[in-house]
Amino acid sequence: MNIIWLGHASFRIEIENAVLLIDPWLDGNPSFPADNRADAIAGATHVLLTHGHGDHTANAAAILKETGAVLVGIPEICALLGGEDAIGFNKGGTVDLNGAKVTMVNAVHSSSIETEDGPRYAGHEAGFMIAGEGHTIYVSGDTDIMADMDWMGDLHKPDIGILCAGGHYTMDMARAAYAAKRYFNFSTVIPCHYKTFPALAQDAQVLIDGLPGVDVKTPEVMEIVSI
Repeated sequence: MNIIWLGHASFRIEIENAVLLIDPWLDGNPSFPADNRADAIAGATHVLLTHGHGDHTANAAAILKETGAVLVGIPEICALLGGEDAIGFNKGGTVDLNGAKVTMVNAVHSSSIETEDGPRYAGHEAGFMIAGEGHTIYVSGDTDIMADMDWMGDLHKPDIGILCAGGHYTMDMARAAYAAKRYFNFSTVIPCHYKTFPALAQDAQVLIDGLPGVDVKTPEVMEIVSI
């Protein structure tokens, strides 16, 4: 399995026979080098969206068209962006994406897509549990700590956490560390939604310090984390 950070909250996950792009915001993302775009989306089979905000969805339609990938997400986002082939499902549902089992779980945030007429409802915010190759990855999406993390950790038992941790719009590094310790038993944690803008945390040291015994990885953009 390869996990590749594309900057901000965007990831490429190569798992089973799937290449999953999570919230792929590349064009206009100050964390992402534009000359890596082709490599970032090459061979994508599915695009997974956690919610509608532009720093998660702005490039989705273009990437779907370029790659032939299928959009996966909550039905309202799929109706807005995904076309006839989109896989719309909802919290508690599980879909098989080329051998990777993806379950939609709760998040606590907001979700809308900007239009010429102002914000448009884009369904509820969500996270994903992605199971395959003997691992389960929890992709938190944009969220704060929530009590649902208790049963999510107990039921799904994810060993890898991709956690928003930049603060201001989501939980910060200290809150992400608290959530990871209280509700999960991660072997590996990868922070995201940080370093992109001045309002967000610029490093992950607080998270690293808060999770002794956990392998907190802070890869550079396009660096491959193989697990």
